Amino acid sequence: MKQSSLIIGRQPLIEALSGGRAIDKIYLQKGAGGDIIQKVRDLASERHIPIQLVPIEKLNGLTRSNHQGCIAIAAIISYIDLQQMIDLVVASGRAPLLLILDGITDVRNIGAIARTAVCCGAQGIIIPDKGVGALNEEAMKTSAGALEKIYVSRVTSLAHAVDTLHLNGIKVFSSEMKASSKLFDIDFTIPSCIVMGSEEHGVQSFLRKSSDEIFTIPMEGKFDSFNVSVATGIILYEAMKQRMMKA
Repeated sequence: MKQSSLIIGRQPLIEALSGGRAIDKIYLQKGAGGDIIQKVRDLASERHIPIQLVPIEKLNGLTRSNHQGCIAIAAIISYIDLQQMIDLVVASGRAPLLLILDGITDVRNIGAIARTAVCCGAQGIIIPDKGVGALNEEAMKTSAGALEKIYVSRVTSLAHAVDTLHLNGIKVFSSEMKASSKLFDIDFTIPSCIVMGSEEHGVQSFLRKSSDEIFTIPMEGKFDSFNVSVATGIILYEAMKQRMMKA
């Protein structure tokens, strides 16, 4: 990990948090305490930044500097509040076309998805604060810079995110191999958010249950499934085609 992406020590971390610097994750040494550590916890909680408690060996492996029991990983992109994302898209006069990434941990897949999303006219990506690959330099490289051209919202609860989408009139669609509806049966011209699950576990059950419709991508060959970034590309291209034909 590049040293330039690390925020090392208690006071530098407090200053970064207070100044609004984008942070992906904070590592705190197990057992660390005191007023400053508590302030780090409080500020991180306010900004929905995940904290991971780790042994001192983990921190020593990241830096040789005096870390004082805390190191943060600076984000290379700026996150945006979900409601603000929706408001900005609606204000632009476009029907929202958003993505939820559920449990996708391979940063190369995330980068490829972001690149396809921008090419196909999607405006935003929603990720959970835990259980998803970090949007780091490798993700940015794979995205060919697309992660800087699309809104990204990091949320503490995907269930609450779905509630927010529904309150704003955005339909939620989940992709699953065994669904009865086909991809081309879905109307993506309406305000839409597409949930993409991991290749290992698919979409989580609570997201499937809260989706407005579940669909599958028809396949001719008898094989396991599409890679998640390829599947996302197929879905978003169908959405773009529908919207271009309606325009």
